[in-house]
Amino acid sequence: MQVVLVNIIAALVILCVVGAACYYIYKEKKKGTRCIGCPMAGKCSKAEAMKMGKCAGDPKTGF
Repeated sequence: MQVVLVNIIAALVILCVVGAACYYIYKEKKKGTRCIGCPMAGKCSKAEAMKMGKCAGDPKTGF
């Protein structure tokens, strides 16, 4: 019985961590953040190109 209880508690903890991570990503995407958790704080070349309106895969710019 004790082993089952430990497994249930472990599963709940993992579920809470994954749920919190999903909620954080959802919240950041809703705010319009493009590079969630980026160590360069959105200063990389891809982020700079996106700020200038040159999205990856854009047929007009070829990026």
